[in-house]
Amino acid sequence: MPLKVLGIAGSPRRGGNTDLLLAEVLRGAASKGAQVKTVVLNDMEITPCQHCDACLKAGTCRISDDMQQVYRDLREADRIVLASPIQFMGVTAQMKTMIDRFQALWALKYVLKMPPLGDKRERKGLFVSVGGRNAPHMFEPALVMIKTVFRTLDIIYTGELLFPGIDEKGAITKHPDALKQAFLAGQKLVEE
Repeated sequence: MPLKVLGIAGSPRRGGNTDLLLAEVLRGAASKGAQVKTVVLNDMEITPCQHCDACLKAGTCRISDDMQQVYRDLREADRIVLASPIQFMGVTAQMKTMIDRFQALWALKYVLKMPPLGDKRERKGLFVSVGGRNAPHMFEPALVMIKTVFRTLDIIYTGELLFPGIDEKGAITKHPDALKQAFLAGQKLVEE
């Protein structure tokens, strides 16, 4: 049975640099026989976490919206690729809204002592990001958050693809080997 790779696109700009990188990662994974799926957060209706604490009792979120599909996709996936450009030194609002709704999965793991994604199979994850500036430490706040997410969800963090100085739509195509790096990262993600 082929590995299932879930790509979660956090950019509000469709067809932008992060989307192009994510597409190459998934193309690389597919070239090795993986089944790939992309979820575009900006196309979904996801309500921010209301901190109602309902999830602390059953480990499920009481809000019925498109986040329920994200939970299902995560449970089915063997590999997860989170892709978000950097906005104000962090992930986009779309990605952050999804992450905050992982509170229900946090409750499953830490309150109810259950596997956050429903089983204990080995899942692995990758982070893909671009940033418009060449500022030192630009990716560090986002990396702390993404690594925390993977740790909370029992997903082994395998690494990241980070490209500073990429801002204008399509600028990643002018990078000497960014798309090739993404393709190879997708292959490696399913070979490990």
